[in-house]
Formats: sequence, structure tokens, C-alpha cells
Amino acid sequence: MSRNKLLFVLLGSSLLAGCAADYLHNYDTMTLASGDTQKANELLQTVDPYNPASNNTKIEGDGARSVAVVQKYRLGPGGSAPATSMTVGPSSETSAAK
Repeated sequence: MSRNKLLFVLLGSSLLAGCAADYLHNYDTMTLASGDTQKANELLQTVDPYNPASNNTKIEGDGARSVAVVQKYRLGPGGSAPATSMTVGPSSETSAAK
């Protein structure tokens, strides 16, 4: 009979320990997001938070115009390629200097 009592006590204590584990997850401190409740409620009540133009899947554009814009960006505000006196390729001066 003492064996049954021991099993009953162990079963009862394990059930009570399971209930106490949930209590241990409650803290008396503040979280980092504790001041965002007003913003969260505002976003929950927004009907459509996206820009109406975001549903447009037909993006109009011209390939030649895009290339011209990229080239203009690369050339800079002057509009012409920078003049350099640098030559590319092997020359006789560099090989003779070695």
C-alpha cells in the first residue's frame, strides 16, 4: 500500500509542478516594445496601409531611355567622358624599362 501512496504523491506533485511552471514565465519587468501599443492599435485599425499605386503591376518604361539615364549618371554632371592620357596595352617604353 505504501507503493501506491508513493505513486499517488509523485503523480500529484508532477501535476502541480506543471501548473507552477507557467507562473514562472511572468516577470515584473517591462519589455522593449511596451511603449508601442498606441502605434500597434493605430495600424490594426488602418483600412489599407499601402499606397494605392502599389497594386499597379504594369510598370511603364523605355529601355533606350533607361540606358541614356544610366550613361548620363556614369558620365557625371559635365556630360562628357573624363579625358585621360592613360593608354591600355603593352608599350615599348614599359618593356624597355624593365
